[in-house]
Amino acid sequence: MRLKDKVALITGGANGIGRETARLFVSEGALVAIADYDEEAGAEVLQELQAASGAEQTIFVKVDVSDAESVERMVSTVVERFGTLDILINNAGITRDSMLSKMTLEQWHQVIDVNLNGVFYCTKFAAPHMVGKGRGKIINTSSIVGINGNIGQTNYAATKAGVIGMTKTWAKELGYKGVTVNAVAPGYIETGMVAKVPEKVLQGMMEKVPLRRLGQPQDIAKAYLYLASDDADYVNGTVLEVNGGLVI
Repeated sequence: MRLKDKVALITGGANGIGRETARLFVSEGALVAIADYDEEAGAEVLQELQAASGAEQTIFVKVDVSDAESVERMVSTVVERFGTLDILINNAGITRDSMLSKMTLEQWHQVIDVNLNGVFYCTKFAAPHMVGKGRGKIINTSSIVGINGNIGQTNYAATKAGVIGMTKTWAKELGYKGVTVNAVAPGYIETGMVAKVPEKVLQGMMEKVPLRRLGQPQDIAKAYLYLASDDADYVNGTVLEVNGGLVI
């Protein structure tokens, strides 16, 4: 029970990596707020987790992370329900892929608004609750694309590189106040996003990975768990790459 009685807020918690993280955190004793724009999927995961752990351990909060007021309400709801906030997982993200020459301004701004502005808003409103008690864990989701770039993902790569910059900055700003800030940079993970990729391309991806497989959402959830636990109390400002050795 590595997170017993810790309050964790997981954005993008209704699907994919976020959903697996919510399951894992609940099993480790955390009180979990699942935050997502997808109410239908949020209701499903909430029902599942409440059946497994009890109604008092989990809640669902609808949020648009690209909207500062919506994020502020989300954080307030979580703190009002559980009385505190110990862990923030900035997991929400979208893709709107296109080559530079064809990328529309709308595609650019949509990804910036969710993946970059959303992380800023969530951290801005959540951090004071951690600073006030001198302890907390903030974990941001970057990507291998934010480190190496990727064809057709100018907007996504820019946001994920920006997340790394914010992570290191906040680690310096908040570390001496007892709050650690780290990032996880997944490689190719078998989620709904990757499911849209043609089978031939997926096969090529797997062949580049020394482990010869795509990552699973659980692989990233376990990385989140480590950074959220007391085991990582002296880990701050790091980017944990979880990619099966893809960049070796």
